[in-house]
Formats: sequence, C-alpha cells, structure tokens
Amino acid sequence: MVRYAAFLRGVNLGSRRRVGAAQLRAEFEAMGFEDAESFRTSGNVVFATGGERPDKLTARIEAALAGSLGYAVTVFLRTEDEVRAIAAHEPFTPALVTASKGKLQVSLLGAETSAAVSRAVLKLATDDDRLTFAGRELYWLPSGGTRDSALDARALDKLLGPTTMRTKGTLELLAKKFFMAQLTGWRASFASSSP
Repeated sequence: MVRYAAFLRGVNLGSRRRVGAAQLRAEFEAMGFEDAESFRTSGNVVFATGGERPDKLTARIEAALAGSLGYAVTVFLRTEDEVRAIAAHEPFTPALVTASKGKLQVSLLGAETSAAVSRAVLKLATDDDRLTFAGRELYWLPSGGTRDSALDARALDKLLGPTTMRTKGTLELLAKKFFMAQLTGWRASFASSSP
C-alpha cells in the first residue's frame, strides 16, 4: 500500500462548496481507499491505496469528487515521502523567516515548471515577497499578510496554471500527525530487529 496526501483546490470556499471532514472522509472511502482521514478544513485528505499510477489516481479522484459534489475539484497528490520533504525543507534563511510578519506559504503545483517559467515567476519576487522553487512546490515568504501583498497573483496564475496553497505550518503539522509517527515506529522496529 502507498500512502498519499491529497490537497484539494476549490473546496470550502464560499457557502456552496462546503464539505465537512466526515463527508470528505466518506467520499474517499467510497472510492475504495483505506485509512482515509481529513486534516483541517482546507481540503486535505490522507489515505492509502494500491499501486495505481499517481496521474491515473488523480484523475479518478477528480472525476469522483466532481460527480458527488457537483463541481470541479483539482487534486494535488503527494506521497508520504514528498510531504515529509516539503515539511523539512527550509527555503529561506531563519533570519528572513523571523524578520517576516507573514506566514511562509507553499503552492502545490501539478508538475515541475520549465526553466523559462521558473525564471518568469522568480522575476515577480521582491524583498517584500520572496519566491523560490523546490520540486513541484513554490515557496512564498510575504513580508506581511497575503491579502496585503503586492505580489502579482494574476501573473502567477497565468504562468503556473492551477495550484493550491497551504501554509508551511499546516504541511508540517500534517506530516507530523500522519507520516512522522509511522516513520518513527518503523525506525524503532528496525532498530530493535537489527543485530
């Protein structure tokens, strides 16, 4: 079994797109996934499944959610290793993060960007809105609140296509709750069985 985190774009935005934790968990269980659990209200679901290819899995989840919820939901899948890597990654120096009054944001992308797109996105960065890529994630450190930022969100959307954003703190908590305990347990059992 492979464990994934699904990050959903377009749920719990406005009164018509509300999906409770129990309903979201039930949706994933109805698709045949195991150990489905939701995390917070921003559309995060952790689950386990067999060896289905991630692109096929993403398409299947999107189709099932569109059918049951009545609107399109874009899904961004990450394996447990990928979630742990995002949580552990420190894209900016501690001094920059400490100096910022904003929260470090992570935009989950559908695929890695080309060199040309990456350069165009990074040109939008300023001292008040720092940007950097790592894999399929764009990290954004605003100097204050995201709503007060002068970052050109329309230009970003045009360059990147659909994304979904979470605070890095949310991703760290998700990794700790669902993926670090299993890793710790695995290490402990491995250590105890080693000669």
